[in-house]
Amino acid sequence: MNEQGKGFPIFRMNEIKNCFATKAAKYADISAGEFEQFRLRRNDVLFNRTNSFEFVGRTGIVKEQIDSVFASYLVRAVPNEQEILPEYLTVYLNTKFGIGQVKRRAMPSINQANVSAAELKHILIPMLPMSIQEGVAEKLNKSYELKKKSQRLYSEAQQCLVNELGLDHVAFEKSIGYESRLSEVVSGNRIDAQCYKPDYVNYERFLRKNSKFELLRPLLSSITKGNQQTCVQSGTINYVSIKDIDGLELISDGRCIYESNLCMANKDDLLLAVTGATIGKVGIVNRYEGLTYSGDLLCLRVNTSLIDPHYLVAVFQNPILQSQCQRWITGSTNGHLSPLDVGRFVIPRLLPKIEKDISVNIIKSLDVRLESEYLIEQAKKQVEKLIEEAVV
Repeated sequence: MNEQGKGFPIFRMNEIKNCFATKAAKYADISAGEFEQFRLRRNDVLFNRTNSFEFVGRTGIVKEQIDSVFASYLVRAVPNEQEILPEYLTVYLNTKFGIGQVKRRAMPSINQANVSAAELKHILIPMLPMSIQEGVAEKLNKSYELKKKSQRLYSEAQQCLVNELGLDHVAFEKSIGYESRLSEVVSGNRIDAQCYKPDYVNYERFLRKNSKFELLRPLLSSITKGNQQTCVQSGTINYVSIKDIDGLELISDGRCIYESNLCMANKDDLLLAVTGATIGKVGIVNRYEGLTYSGDLLCLRVNTSLIDPHYLVAVFQNPILQSQCQRWITGSTNGHLSPLDVGRFVIPRLLPKIEKDISVNIIKSLDVRLESEYLIEQAKKQVEKLIEEAVV
């Protein structure tokens, strides 16, 4: 696999989320013959056969016809649509009954589990009437359309930001070597070459020269690092770490015991990854009134009288701030971003109406995503209810 675009997009377990196979992030440099053998088609169903016990059995449907393939640890199922609809099969395998059958067939090994393709064939599928399957498929397809709408709203917000800053017409030169002024070294209090690499400073220099800007720290009420906690089933409060940053927001799948010394994030706070391989990953607290967070996250509490947090999260997702995150990393083996350096990030400011328009699109994107997920939950509950009624 590679990230340089050599070959064909390849779907992995990472791209199977909430019943769908999303956009592939890596490529497989394979022959044309291999591509034809493993080429994915619309409505193929992908099943994750090998990973940690938690992720074995993760299933998603391919809804776009693109030239792509799938990783060797995935199994492709091509349903006979005269008997079973692929959307219905996908939803069933994501219900508690489908997941339960997969888990009981999972063979444990060192740090992972496996369900073979042969075992997958033995999973029992309730053959509900085609009219019911069609209803389930309708919900799943509508959910996918809403998911695309959410992504479109986010893209429009980003495009507006880029256009207003004039970055749509800018191409930074690639240089073999580079130099920096002494004043930059003194103000940055850093002498390492990485801190002045063009890839990391070009956007900041462009903003300082061509737009109105402010430093991040004065726009915040507080910057607070989290506490590492242990997730337990009896937890009393939602708990998130870097892995729970999903797109624009935080989605918690764990809980911990509430204690008075825990750092809390509130609705509309931003949580920024400041340790490890995904430094700069950021999400906004949207679907929770409050949660606690791990020590590898930094909570940015926005002063809403000065800047809208939804505009700020859009800026954070853009290369404008991602490049600054990379610039100020310290450490070699395990990188780190300090609160002091985060506070010196350069934030572009636009006309209030433009910032408001970007914020509204981000809010709509989050709302539409929730609506999309709600339809999936409806479909799963419908199937589970029918199965339970049939057993009684």
